[in-house]
Amino acid sequence: MNATTGRRLTAAALTVVALATATTACSSGGSTSAKSDDGTYTVWDPYPQFAKDSAWVKLLDGCGSKAGVKIKRTAFDTSDLTNKALLAAQQDNSPDVLIVDNPVVSTLAEAGVLTTTDDNKVDTSKVDPNLLAAGQSDGKTYGTPIGANTLALYYNKDVLKAAGVDIAAIKDWPSLTAALDKVKKAGKKGITFSAIGTEEGSFQFLPWFWGSGAKLTRLDSQQGVSALSLWTGWLKKGYAPNSVISNTQTTSWQEFASGDYAFAENGTWQLANAEKAGFDYGVLPIPGASGGNAAAPTGGEFVTVPVQGDTGRYATAQKLVSCLTSADNLYNTDTTLSYVAPTSVVRDKQMAADAKLKPWAEAVTSARGRTSGDLGTKYPKISEQLWKAVQSALSGAKSPQDALATAQNAVK
Repeated sequence: MNATTGRRLTAAALTVVALATATTACSSGGSTSAKSDDGTYTVWDPYPQFAKDSAWVKLLDGCGSKAGVKIKRTAFDTSDLTNKALLAAQQDNSPDVLIVDNPVVSTLAEAGVLTTTDDNKVDTSKVDPNLLAAGQSDGKTYGTPIGANTLALYYNKDVLKAAGVDIAAIKDWPSLTAALDKVKKAGKKGITFSAIGTEEGSFQFLPWFWGSGAKLTRLDSQQGVSALSLWTGWLKKGYAPNSVISNTQTTSWQEFASGDYAFAENGTWQLANAEKAGFDYGVLPIPGASGGNAAAPTGGEFVTVPVQGDTGRYATAQKLVSCLTSADNLYNTDTTLSYVAPTSVVRDKQMAADAKLKPWAEAVTSARGRTSGDLGTKYPKISEQLWKAVQSALSGAKSPQDALATAQNAVK
């Protein structure tokens, strides 16, 4: 890497801190060096939970065999993986295939770490455009999603029935708020979510922010204020607990799992826990202010091909990516990860196998990348000011209007 790229990489490394959650890294095998012996291709992924004998690692090895090479796989925590990828690029030591959380794709692309799909010939033609957008910057595409998760509303059918709430009648914010009022009057609790002062808080607020018609380039718009006013109103009326200010998505789920709440905003990753909750539940896409499904932020990873000094390696890397994201392999992988597939063909297969995935499929088709619209590396700063505004308003320190005005000024 030249000196200019090195400086850009340093700036990018600082940027990704806001997107990452600091936890301990875990590797599936010895050295983290991406350079390997002849005939061996390296893959880095953010799935340390999958051991060497897992279906995921068997898939990697199988794709390697199909391409005629051996695979050396290393797994990291998401935050550590991003930093390792930036460092490896500085040293011209990048892995052949890098699977990375979608919000940092634009950061790595801007830093010069990733090749475009025009360069590496990875086919993205079957991927939904709204999901592919998370990996696009300045009109170029830097990978393909391996799957997507997003947010929706879980609901407790018993609580709603006792309160006389018909879930089919909930189509917008007024009807949802009316349902929360009925639930409270019936002696139960309304809705729980995560509004913690981290990326999790922004992630959970975005469906309401976007559902109002607001844009991240103008935090203090009338629409944005209406979204934050919705949340503050719920707290003031006792429809949501004060604990949401410190709730992570995990602690919010634990509140819902108590069986006392009518609704919880949470993600596809809670499906297994929902089955163990001990009560009958359903899933409703988050409604927009005036109806329809609100755009929820997409989670999930992109499979990318980093820049190599030896460009001859791209042909085999492309084969590996194509194998990992083929229709058959996507189905198995996304089922394992509790992800919704990024292509309609595989999603249809998922829903045929499990009808409970239908509302999640609807949510994913309406979802939006956090860095979409060429926000790219601007997103972390915007997100930080957004979660600070949410915290300020929910705590009563500022009005929703003043909190978002402060946020907008800080972003400028």
